[in-house]
Amino acid sequence: QLQLVESGGGLVQAGDSLRLSCTASGSALSWYAVAWFRQAPGKERQFVGGINYSGSSTYYPDSVRGRFTVSRDNAQNTVYLQMGSLKPEDTAVYYCAAKDNYGGMEARLFNYWGQGTQVTVSS
Repeated sequence: QLQLVESGGGLVQAGDSLRLSCTASGSALSWYAVAWFRQAPGKERQFVGGINYSGSSTYYPDSVRGRFTVSRDNAQNTVYLQMGSLKPEDTAVYYCAAKDNYGGMEARLFNYWGQGTQVTVSS
């Protein structure tokens, strides 16, 4: 059973950078596509980046494109979310999720979820 643990969240100032990690156990992460989602209080969960099995393709919504980068190190069983030029509106709980099926990056397609890590961006 794949288990995911996020880390790296915290309190930063607007304009800062932060790197989140998603480390897997129980199975090789290389079998899974991985995505990052976030959810702010009172708002819907939002996709913020994803990466395919090998790392050859990445996906971003327009809201974070150019600021966020997803990468993976399959040897370390870890996927990263590098966030730059952070804004107060990036404040949310960030989740990583993994899937072993084909298709897009819709949250409903992801089988495994981490517990989340809080990111707070002060102005």
